[in-house]
Amino acid sequence: MIRQPADEIRNSSIFDQMIIQQFYDKGLAHASYAIIRTGKMIVIDPARDPQPYYDFAAMHDANIVGVIETHPHADFVSSHLEIHETKGAIIYTSKLTGAEYPHESFDDGDEIQLNDIKLRAINTPGHSPDSICVLVEDENRYEQALFTGDTLFVGDVGRPDLRENAGNITAKKEELAVQMYNSTREKLMKLPHHVVIYPAHGPGSLCGKSISADLESTIGRELRENYALQLMDELTFVKTIITDQPFIPKYFGHDVDMNKRGAPPFCAGVDSVVRAGHNYVLEKNIPIIDTRAKHEFKNGHLKGAINLQNSGKFETWLGSIIDPDEKFYLIASTEADLEEVIKKSAKIGYEQNIKAALLSLGNVKSIAPDFDIIEFNAAPENYTIVDVRNQNETEDGLLFNNAIAIPLPELRERLNEIPTDKPIIVHCAGGYRSAAAASIIQGKITAVPVFDFEEAILEVGSVKSDS
Repeated sequence: MIRQPADEIRNSSIFDQMIIQQFYDKGLAHASYAIIRTGKMIVIDPARDPQPYYDFAAMHDANIVGVIETHPHADFVSSHLEIHETKGAIIYTSKLTGAEYPHESFDDGDEIQLNDIKLRAINTPGHSPDSICVLVEDENRYEQALFTGDTLFVGDVGRPDLRENAGNITAKKEELAVQMYNSTREKLMKLPHHVVIYPAHGPGSLCGKSISADLESTIGRELRENYALQLMDELTFVKTIITDQPFIPKYFGHDVDMNKRGAPPFCAGVDSVVRAGHNYVLEKNIPIIDTRAKHEFKNGHLKGAINLQNSGKFETWLGSIIDPDEKFYLIASTEADLEEVIKKSAKIGYEQNIKAALLSLGNVKSIAPDFDIIEFNAAPENYTIVDVRNQNETEDGLLFNNAIAIPLPELRERLNEIPTDKPIIVHCAGGYRSAAAASIIQGKITAVPVFDFEEAILEVGSVKSDS
């Protein structure tokens, strides 16, 4: 295994001169792959920006001849259509996908010959009805590697509740959980223990609930350590994987449909975004996403702006707060930061939603109020406390007994549930969500001050880090 420090090219493996390269996007916890064998390259589950794959192919003097989609992804937009149009690569995906782009079906029994190795499709419904895994075999049919998409992760399996209302085929989560039980027991768990697995996601992805920090594993290790592959009956399995799944961002169904159609080219989408000058007049009633650090935001921001900082899981929170068909303004501190957040927006297909992107305006200011922790500790009952953590974080109890629990993704729609007779304090687990939530509330509730409780919450026991 060769480890490289770059975020986008994480590691590579070499099996008898076959190169397997992993490209890892920390922001979306997304892993994509390139397989090279004697000058031919196939990409699996590519990200929105295809340039890293082009660069890698050029580095190894290889031609990109194919792209495999393990399923229509919900959490990011794929560049499969752009790679096809640019490089002439064949797109392979299950016939169940209902793909609207040029492709060849790739299902049980289908094989792709890459010189003297074969890539064999295995239908593995469960995360989605159209999920496949890709098994790599040498000319002697010796199984070497398995690209598992969102079916099998390190330490977890794909959640079964994302395709109830999206995609070519919809199914209830209970039905998909049963399919996942069968896919794992009848297909994946029967593979040799030495087979290396390469999943499409790592820790922090919302496509699973307890994904390990490791970005690759083996069938043998997963049989020993993965909770979902342990001995249990079907009913127990279904209940286990349905329980405690994280929230579903607003953009997930939108991206499933976009990936089913095929997305427009990445650079064209980014370049189409309007870069506005300092004299630009913002329209009313269009959300403003201010991506600056919270201390900058606190010292002055446009009235009503939402402080969604350019760090951590920016893309996920953007697609959780802003609807897929909703326009918004995008603000950053510098030109470089602005280009970065435009590209991050494009990773989930939201560049089309950007009304205009601009640098922070210095002539219109709203100042966030300062919070007196001593005064709060003396009489917390004099404040309305809003807990914006997710439901699976609050179901075991609140940090403040009198708090109102409203998860951040639901906050804009539930502001009317917050009383306005006392000052409002917002908290989460580490500060990212509370900064966003406080700004959302401040933009709509002006009768009382609204505070971000980050400093105080960090003093209350041991809490998870926000992202």
